[in-house]
Amino acid sequence: MNGARLPRPQAALLLLTAAGALFSLIDTPFPHLAPLQNLPTLVIAGGLALALRRWPIPTGAVACICLFLALHTLGGRYIYSNVPYDAWARALGLPAPGDLFGLRRNSYDRLVHFSFGLLMVPPVSAWLARHGGVRRGLSVYLAVEFVLGVSAFYEIFEWLLTVVMAGADADAYNGQQGDMWDAQKDMACAAVGAVCTALWLTLRRK
Repeated sequence: MNGARLPRPQAALLLLTAAGALFSLIDTPFPHLAPLQNLPTLVIAGGLALALRRWPIPTGAVACICLFLALHTLGGRYIYSNVPYDAWARALGLPAPGDLFGLRRNSYDRLVHFSFGLLMVPPVSAWLARHGGVRRGLSVYLAVEFVLGVSAFYEIFEWLLTVVMAGADADAYNGQQGDMWDAQKDMACAAVGAVCTALWLTLRRK
């Protein structure tokens, strides 16, 4: 697989993902914080383009990764806590999610953490089954464990990055919105998403 060409649909998905992350920084409402959120997405997209040439996975699995990164990019533009989804819904003549579900905080970050679990299980399990020699059922289980581990690591990394780089804007960057249990709730959302996808993959296989 060394040096294999990246399929055009996958290359297009990664290019769009990188372009979205780059353009999200244009005229962002939070120019001093948004780059901390979205510049790493450019690195991830480039790294994936190289990795997928050596360890290919199905295009559907790559699409799951890119969809998650797109959701993250949107959140990063507004540093998550300020994604105006209520205003967008009202502009479309739809009920505002905050009013509809009685949300007391901006919950876009919860959606992204849930989506991480939901969308990362397919690519991770596909990679393990294809390149790790892991049987399909075990690969799905390990993918769920991967989501749980990465979620915990990310919360620790976010805390450290906030302390080191965000300074006076730490609360805004970290997105806790006054919730002392924010990290635990984020990890729980990712876990629920991962379990939902694992159950769906298991039932589909049966």
